[in-house]
Amino acid sequence: MSFVARPPSSEIEAPPAAETIVANDGFFPDIDPAHVRDVARIPTSITAPRLRGAIVGAIMTARNDLLAFATASIAAGHATLAAMPAAQIDGASVRVHGYQRAIALFAKAELIERHRDFDTTAAGANQATELEGSVEDLRRDAQHAIRDILGRTRTTVDLI
Repeated sequence: MSFVARPPSSEIEAPPAAETIVANDGFFPDIDPAHVRDVARIPTSITAPRLRGAIVGAIMTARNDLLAFATASIAAGHATLAAMPAAQIDGASVRVHGYQRAIALFAKAELIERHRDFDTTAAGANQATELEGSVEDLRRDAQHAIRDILGRTRTTVDLI
């Protein structure tokens, strides 16, 4: 005989309402909020509009870092990021994977920073405080993904 522990039904998260794709500028791929929610482990307690806002903010942040790259790529005849020559992993360009990763990480970092509210309980405040340390890690990993897209190294070393 085996026993499977299940949380009370009130603790099981309901699936989020249908979330529509966030349309991008045409060069960079559109972003599926459900994919971001899955890969960044964003709980359904984060509402669809709040997640969408974080994704839009992440797209704007990434665009700041990638604007010159996109302009040069379009001038070189590449209509989209996916159309650029690059290695393929799991049926998609590594640059597309990097872009999607950067967006998910930037979005999660913003959500962690902004999710604490004025009515947060003491336990919720403690949990938010514990997560604040990971915001820097999320932003670092997102910057690594951006640097991978640009073909730059992740570390700069100077001799003194």
